[in-house]
Amino acid sequence: MTQRPLTTIGFDADDTLWQNEQFYRLTEQQFTELLADYAESETISRGLLEAEKRNLRRYGFGIKGFTLSMIETAIEITQGEVPTTVITQILDIGRDLLAHPVETLPHVKETLEALAGNYLLVLITKGDLFDQERKLAQSGLGDFFDAVEIVSDKNASTYRRIFSKVGDGPERAMMVGNSLKSDIVPALAAGSFGVFVPHELTWALEHVEEPTEAPRFRKIGHLGELRGVIEGLS
Repeated sequence: MTQRPLTTIGFDADDTLWQNEQFYRLTEQQFTELLADYAESETISRGLLEAEKRNLRRYGFGIKGFTLSMIETAIEITQGEVPTTVITQILDIGRDLLAHPVETLPHVKETLEALAGNYLLVLITKGDLFDQERKLAQSGLGDFFDAVEIVSDKNASTYRRIFSKVGDGPERAMMVGNSLKSDIVPALAAGSFGVFVPHELTWALEHVEEPTEAPRFRKIGHLGELRGVIEGLS
């Protein structure tokens, strides 16, 4: 009997299944307004991005690290003279970011419904453990997944380990996500299929070139097109 080319499908969470980056952008706008007396918004945003780059190894991905990076940036922009009232406001907008309701993206539920039971579905996301668990619970999508993996980073080793544990190995797996850097390129390196679903907003640190020459790379306009890609593999 011929083996199916695909048995396991991994899904990213933020900006693949539900909205995420738009809330960070709104928070960053609030942050630049708080420091408007000290610098231009472009200068503040540039400083925040540099702080995030430095702090990824220390704090990882997620809202808590983002909030700490805002505080660090405020200290740098004001040369150590940031008022305590501003620090309090930064903590408040960070907490507000943790409380945003979950907004699932178009075609998510019907796609997961169609695939569940026919394939092993695994949610693979990075970020703060409590925040990701909160969003998954509020999304109402948890029952579609056979496994949930909340990881500190996504690389080829991550996908090899998860797809070997949950499914039949990376060669018979697919990763679906909006980040080329985190979801697609390392999954391809692990030997899996990688389906890129662009989102209109993508964090600057997640930008890389599309691996258009990779034979297992696919690109779709929205998740509603995923089933057609899967059918084309058989």
